[in-house]
Amino acid sequence: MAQSTAAPAVSPAIGSDTPLPVRAVLPWAVFVGLLMIVALYFVGAEQGATAVFAGEGVHEWVHDGRHLLGFPCH
Repeated sequence: MAQSTAAPAVSPAIGSDTPLPVRAVLPWAVFVGLLMIVALYFVGAEQGATAVFAGEGVHEWVHDGRHLLGFPCH
């Protein structure tokens, strides 16, 4: 049998040696953190105070979603 003398092609890992600078990550981390706080407010504490829709339909749907998520609401 013939022996292959060519070395196997190994592709370098992209970005494995390049650390991300904090200045590039920090604005995105703050943005995601603020979005999570707003989502937590609407899921946990809103209770219809800033409701855009009239009536109880949306409130009850979100209320049932709280129960499905295991979020204590009352």
